[in-house]
Amino acid sequence: MNAKQWGFILLLVILIAAALMVWQSFGQTRVAVTDFNSCAATGRAVMESYPRQCAYGGKTFTENIGNALEKTDLIQVSNPTPNQTIKSPLAITGQAIGSWYFEASFPTKLFDANNNQLAEGIATAQGDWMTTNFVPFTATLNFSAQPANSAGTLILYKDNPSGLPANDDQLTIPVTF
Repeated sequence: MNAKQWGFILLLVILIAAALMVWQSFGQTRVAVTDFNSCAATGRAVMESYPRQCAYGGKTFTENIGNALEKTDLIQVSNPTPNQTIKSPLAITGQAIGSWYFEASFPTKLFDANNNQLAEGIATAQGDWMTTNFVPFTATLNFSAQPANSAGTLILYKDNPSGLPANDDQLTIPVTF
């Protein structure tokens, strides 16, 4: 073979390789990265901070943990943790300062991703609630099964017998079913 034939074969191999790469790229599903979960789904490294973070395309996405960090001096939930997969019955445990309670209790509600209420219940103090210290609490919510990997929100409301908006407060925890 002469140099012209070798050049033609080399050009043909390059064109076939390029065509295969283009064809393969069209066949791949592209994932739009818009939040922490979609970033983590790409397989990128997740920084084990609290809340966790994931970097993609020059942007850093932070995991949604509700308002747990803002309320840590008022109420702390040990179960469920933010983004935990839950099922019915859901046992809720934690501790809250005495002023979060009224008559040793406060309301809890569970919502699906469309903000439909799935369950409500009462968290009960497990000790003397008339204190400025943290007091342990428990609650149990029963709800219908939800689609796997769907999102929801658990809300623990500060009991507000006065009804005054200035006395309202809540802890919001994202969950997964």
